[in-house]
Amino acid sequence: MSRHLFRFKQFSVLQEKSAMKIGTDGVLLGAWANAKNPKKILDIGTGTGLILLMLAQRFPQTKLTGIEINENAFTEAWFNISESVFKERCSVIHSSLQEFNSEEKFDLIVSNPPFFEFTHKENSARNTARQQSDLSFEDLISHAEKLLSSNGKFAVVIPFESENHFVKLSIKLNLFPEKITRVKGNENADFKRSLMLFSRKQLEIEMDELIIEISRNIYTADYISLTKDFYLKM
Repeated sequence: MSRHLFRFKQFSVLQEKSAMKIGTDGVLLGAWANAKNPKKILDIGTGTGLILLMLAQRFPQTKLTGIEINENAFTEAWFNISESVFKERCSVIHSSLQEFNSEEKFDLIVSNPPFFEFTHKENSARNTARQQSDLSFEDLISHAEKLLSSNGKFAVVIPFESENHFVKLSIKLNLFPEKITRVKGNENADFKRSLMLFSRKQLEIEMDELIIEISRNIYTADYISLTKDFYLKM
């Protein structure tokens, strides 16, 4: 098996060309993001198509669209989707979010967005994929709000330290936090990521935590429960 091919239970993901390889963040978001019976799902910055394929597995009656600005990643996502059993329900578009136009509204919008401001000197494709040079949090939230259906949900995974900033921006743009799951690697680690779900309604926020490992490569029951439908060996 190619080291660039990652096999899941119901699909495989080739990640030879995409700058952002499969990681825990994408798997967490794909397994965690939720909406009630969504008819249309949008994945912003789909990369390899991982999250799109996970959501296609979870929601078998849904039509899904991924958008990706990077040509190599777009090509790879298109291949991964076309090779999957979900290909009839999935499409991928080579576009930036800013240039993406859709008359359709989406019931669930997800994104594993660029993580940090443009400060790193190394101009690698991976750094570009993780920076906010092409897509700021504000751009992401404002466009998601325009594309979201009236009862739709918007889900992201971001660094824990950006949580308050992201919430403030979202509220300013009329999207309100509904659920926040704070993630850390093990019991003694600091929080690393925040999984966040937003809607148009102001509700009491559901807060919880997710710990990934008990010890090295020994996973918690919560993490296993969340990801067991996807990982081959979980």
